[in-house]
Amino acid sequence: MALTFAKAVKHERKLRLAFIGPAGSGKTLTALKVASGLGGKIGLIDTEQGSASIYADQFDFDQLILDSYAPSTYVDALKAAQGYDVVIIDSLSHAWAGKGGALDQVDRARAKSGSGNSYIAWGNVTPQQNAMVESILTAPFHVITTMRSKMEYVQERDSKGKTQIRKVGLQPVQRDGLEYEFDIVGDVDQTHTLTISKTRYSDLADRVINEPTEQLGVQISEWLH
Repeated sequence: MALTFAKAVKHERKLRLAFIGPAGSGKTLTALKVASGLGGKIGLIDTEQGSASIYADQFDFDQLILDSYAPSTYVDALKAAQGYDVVIIDSLSHAWAGKGGALDQVDRARAKSGSGNSYIAWGNVTPQQNAMVESILTAPFHVITTMRSKMEYVQERDSKGKTQIRKVGLQPVQRDGLEYEFDIVGDVDQTHTLTISKTRYSDLADRVINEPTEQLGVQISEWLH
């Protein structure tokens, strides 16, 4: 079969966006604001015991609450989301480090085998993880995910020279490199400031946005179209 090149043409595409940050940084609220700006019917896959419902008086969205976090469950949840325009996964970190998530499955399989060898266990879990990522990337709607970040504390001096302790986020709690699968990645800190760390949309490159609003979703929607 002959391989041929064709002229590259920009097509309308569906967004793949990830917000990464520590607990309390406002990832869920930021995701709902951007989803609202994108427009359309919003579905939210909730792994936080339904905590997103606190925003139900501010945003119109449907909620699917998960109580087991196997990557395959996320695949099923995305299948159930057909008909929505925007789907928020809050949070994707549970698929890695939550009950029934990838690491939990590996630990249980290793303990059951008695050998302490995780190689065979990963052989069963990795296809689940890959299928979940594939489901996110191929979904026929916009997908916004949140991920917790591993935490570190740093010492800083304020304008008066007084030492303060500040909590900062590091790598997301998920498989290494997963964030690079997304069109846009933003780090949210404890002051609710969003820093764009990776984007295919040049107008957002390296942007720092204090408490993002729905307008960010509107701006991204214009780029997607």
